[in-house]
Amino acid sequence: MNYLSPVFALFLVLASATAWAQTPAVAPPAKVGDNLPKQDLTGQILYQFLLAEIAAQRGQLGFSAGAYLDLAKSTRDPRIVRRATEIAFHARQYDAALEAARLWLSIEPDSQQARQMHSTLLLASGRIDELAGSLARDLAAEGPRAGEVLMRFMRAFVRYPDRLAIQRLFDQLTQPYLGLAEARFVRAQAAAGAGDADRARSEIDRALELRPSWDLAALFKAELLPKGAAQLEYLQTWLAANPDAQEVRLGYARALVSDKRYDVARTEFRRLLSANPDNPDILYAVGILSLQVNDAAEAEQQLKRFVDVGRGDLNPARFYLGQIADQAGRAEEALRWYDQVAAGEHAVSAKVRAAQILLHQNKLDEARERLAMARANAPGEIRLLVAEAQLLRDAGRHAEAFAFLAQALEVQPDQPDILYETALAAEKLGHVEVLERHLRRLILLKPDSAQAYNALGYSFADRNMRLEEAAQLIDKALSLAPDDPFILDSKGWLLFRQGKSVAALETLQKAYAQKADAEIAAHIGEVLWALGRPNEAMSVWREASKAHPTNEALAGTIKRFVP
Repeated sequence: MNYLSPVFALFLVLASATAWAQTPAVAPPAKVGDNLPKQDLTGQILYQFLLAEIAAQRGQLGFSAGAYLDLAKSTRDPRIVRRATEIAFHARQYDAALEAARLWLSIEPDSQQARQMHSTLLLASGRIDELAGSLARDLAAEGPRAGEVLMRFMRAFVRYPDRLAIQRLFDQLTQPYLGLAEARFVRAQAAAGAGDADRARSEIDRALELRPSWDLAALFKAELLPKGAAQLEYLQTWLAANPDAQEVRLGYARALVSDKRYDVARTEFRRLLSANPDNPDILYAVGILSLQVNDAAEAEQQLKRFVDVGRGDLNPARFYLGQIADQAGRAEEALRWYDQVAAGEHAVSAKVRAAQILLHQNKLDEARERLAMARANAPGEIRLLVAEAQLLRDAGRHAEAFAFLAQALEVQPDQPDILYETALAAEKLGHVEVLERHLRRLILLKPDSAQAYNALGYSFADRNMRLEEAAQLIDKALSLAPDDPFILDSKGWLLFRQGKSVAALETLQKAYAQKADAEIAAHIGEVLWALGRPNEAMSVWREASKAHPTNEALAGTIKRFVP
């Protein structure tokens, strides 16, 4: 068996973990001369040392390990013995490493690092009984602190890959301590790691019988329960008996979020916030949950407090504060927040939204300059290029948008997003053959692109041409994204072109219920008008116009019917 990677990872964990036991917790540094043999540095010792070290530096670890082990035995110098152990360990010579570790312990019996390495090597060699005996001696010396030390042992071994070996180890180690809740707890952890869920639940129940108000055990029991109602019911019941258990309440709140019960989760996070008013994680959680339940006022309040506290990643909070200000019509404030999003997953979106605000302020040139500067700093970010093209399209400058995208397409002819956006720009100019060429190329590159099938099918349906092919394309898009409101809009519009107005209206209304888009509203109104229901059509158009006063497609539709 190749133990190198998992064993080395375990040793790193052990070396950085708290001491096995408190003998004291951190041993005082050795003084010069402590434990060192009374031995002169002879030429032979120096020669052997240099030979072993040079071999190690050259990667000849097997030779170095043997030379170091010989030197360790002859000198009994703890520095040499430690080096011999480490080199043999890296050389995968575990028997030699174990021999050196035992020598190290015989010289420095109180060395925490020596004991950790010795335990690691015993486990790697499958010598569970010997390891259990070694750790049991350390444990017995702790007396009333045995439970705490057991927990420390488990933390040190938690990432070791052979979970059955760990379960066997802790079953042996805890046998004399079954009256301690900690012993039951580590048994539960070991059983869960080994995939024995029934045993894990039984052991954690015993731990809670011994310490009913132990928050760590309650949280672990919750992890062993099925996600959802069973887990939430248990945590709620336990918290009713232990209302001040902050960690469990936090776990309960997070479980509520996972179950999408955002209102109740926010209530729990508020309780936590009242006890921890400056905790950044809780402030952020209340802010985000408030956004989730459309309470913009509280979201803004808590996210601003989070930013004021100034701990953690502030960029997401700044982005959401920009969104809140933007939706409230506070454009300048939104710009300030967006400009503070310096990095992270929201950085590009913040730049794009800031550019859209500037466009609405009739500052297209400034918006484009911002995006061009952002592209210069992130040349591979396609979203910034697409955003600039969309700004031009939204401003009605379709020829410029097409030219801008065509230039980009020359540089990256098979970039899917640029192909798609260039096709849409071509459609606005009536270049159907260009649109079709780019979309068919996109379908070839990405046969699962629902948007490509939909755009091509809609372009045919909108022009009342090749309706049979349009139906095939739109149905393919729907098979890939059955609930997409824009594809449903295409399907409804196709049905209208096919003379199936009642079915068209039903499909379009389903699309509009999912996304109150201006163009979908334009289509609904036109179908209603064709069905002889002009008053209803006007009502739909009026409401959509209030929400989208500058939409060209909607305005054009209304103008055709109500000059």
